[in-house]
Amino acid sequence: MNPVLKNILAVVAGVIVGSMVNMGIVMISGSIIPPPEGGDITTMEGLKSTIHLFKPKHFIFPFLAHALGTLVGAFIAAKIAATRKMLMALLIGLFFLIGGTVNIAMLGGPMWFTALDIIVAYLPMAYLGYLLAKK
Repeated sequence: MNPVLKNILAVVAGVIVGSMVNMGIVMISGSIIPPPEGGDITTMEGLKSTIHLFKPKHFIFPFLAHALGTLVGAFIAAKIAATRKMLMALLIGLFFLIGGTVNIAMLGGPMWFTALDIIVAYLPMAYLGYLLAKK
């Protein structure tokens, strides 16, 4: 297979699988750590209007979803890529970083979570995914 095409498919597969991991974790989060009393997490508007009720424990699963989605997506991209495996993994991290930044801009949230999420959950996890795939 053409290496360029294989690299494109690697990134697409990484985005799809990483997004599935992210959404899977988000979907189970409410059954493990229930939302705060009166908190509506079923819509973006409800989440935005009730995010001020969230305690630190309510941010565990969003962080895990972002970090593990990026990690798995980057791992998949690096495993599949024909060449420039680290670049393909970091492209996954960049994709999820952009999505996470847009999400934070729309929802808000505490500054500690914003900093933790942006600094730790995306590019470092993409690099870690690359390192794991390289072994």
